[in-house]
Amino acid sequence: MKTATSPRVDASAVETKVRPDIGRRQVYAVAGCYFVASFAALGLPPYLTEILPELGDGAARWAGLLYIVPTIFGAIGAPLWGRLADRFGRKRLLLRAQLGLAAAFLLAGWADSIGTFATALVIQGVLGGTFAASNGYLGAALEGHALSRALSLMQGSARAALVCAPIVVGSLTPWLSPHRQYALLAVLPLAAAAMLAALPEPPRSRPAPPQATTAEAEADGTPVVEATAEPSGRAPAASLRALYAIEFAFVFSTVISFPYLIALIKERIPGTGPMVSGILFALPHMCYLIAAIPVHSLFRGRPRLGIALGFGCIALGLAGHGIADSLTSFVAVRLVLGAGLTLGLVCMSVLAADCAKGRAPGGLFGSIEFFSKAGAVAAGVAAAAGNDWFGPTAPVLTGTAIALVTVLATALPRRPRTLRTRRSLRCPR
Repeated sequence: MKTATSPRVDASAVETKVRPDIGRRQVYAVAGCYFVASFAALGLPPYLTEILPELGDGAARWAGLLYIVPTIFGAIGAPLWGRLADRFGRKRLLLRAQLGLAAAFLLAGWADSIGTFATALVIQGVLGGTFAASNGYLGAALEGHALSRALSLMQGSARAALVCAPIVVGSLTPWLSPHRQYALLAVLPLAAAAMLAALPEPPRSRPAPPQATTAEAEADGTPVVEATAEPSGRAPAASLRALYAIEFAFVFSTVISFPYLIALIKERIPGTGPMVSGILFALPHMCYLIAAIPVHSLFRGRPRLGIALGFGCIALGLAGHGIADSLTSFVAVRLVLGAGLTLGLVCMSVLAADCAKGRAPGGLFGSIEFFSKAGAVAAGVAAAAGNDWFGPTAPVLTGTAIALVTVLATALPRRPRTLRTRRSLRCPR
């Protein structure tokens, strides 16, 4: 059987875990630091339509594009930072990401023009990447269900930030504009860096025994290693390329509604205050925080089914945004979207954890982050174009179409694989 390594990793360098070397407290510490650092990065962009008029863009035409600027440059840098983490140490690169965020937030908060603000967002993308860095840190010491639970916890940190940050930003707006809050919140990644400095460096894993592996190349160009036994006894699974495609489609279909959601709410429910808008923005992420653990227990052995159901809920929820015209209807469609978000994120964490077996974690999670951010970039471009041409309803309908296509692709019966003398051990279905 065979298991793929991340691109450009020699077979002899494939890592195998002897045993997890970090405890539950360290896992929670990494997740907590990610929450602290991502508070501004995830909570302030929904308010770009209110920030840009202060910088001279009265109609906030640049909101969709600037929303994805950190994502574009984060996607470019993520695979490189991941490989550097595998080479020079995951903790060191994680600290770099936190300090890079702090510098970017300070510059964004004191920017006095769109050009300077955009430069700060570029720096945020290039020097940030805390999510991939944190996952690489965890992947170096955990595997299997322990890793999938840790990755689900990391997603919970992101959702918690998306729940809390828009509400806090909306509440502070009467006293401090969202633009200036960037500078205030720069202290958070600095605090996270100080906390992470006390954590241990994950141990260097021993290489796989050469007599048990044989280097080979897959059709997609990914180096693979032939293994003599499959520890989990699971059936052959979907390719790494399938995981990348699902990651791209999932991020696209969910993120596309973010940039203009508050504008859509104000259009459909005139007089809605910033705090109510922030709560509606946060509702799907609240669903994840409540349901992620039971969903993980229910679907960890059948992630493909969970992903199909998740995309179905996403399609239904986004379609509902196109006709919602009251506070009650917006709450309902946001909760449906939250169900899809929870199913998709949890089941993709299960897939990613199984894909991490036998791979250098920095390179793997850097590559996953690349496709995630690529989906967000495409979503931002589509959101900006759709909003300009057809108004704030267009982005959610575009997301609906992508989610429906993915449901069909995921639910279709798998084609028979070419017969091989040995089964391929890849990411689980």
